[in-house]
Amino acid sequence: MAFWYNLATKSVETDETRGPGADVLGPFATQAEAEKALEHARENTERWDEEDEEWESRGAAPGWNDDDLED
Repeated sequence: MAFWYNLATKSVETDETRGPGADVLGPFATQAEAEKALEHARENTERWDEEDEEWESRGAAPGWNDDDLED
């Protein structure tokens, strides 16, 4: 069974209790993991921000401009 963290209700849901189109994080293997979803998301964001800063400081993508991409 998968567990989900519902951002609107701030509660853990299962596949059986999760509403369609719900704004959720997951799936998680356990209820305990789902209860810590926001903490995990914050940790991931901080790690990715650090990785981005390192990437940019190395000059890994000089001149990159999203505006140059086609839709």
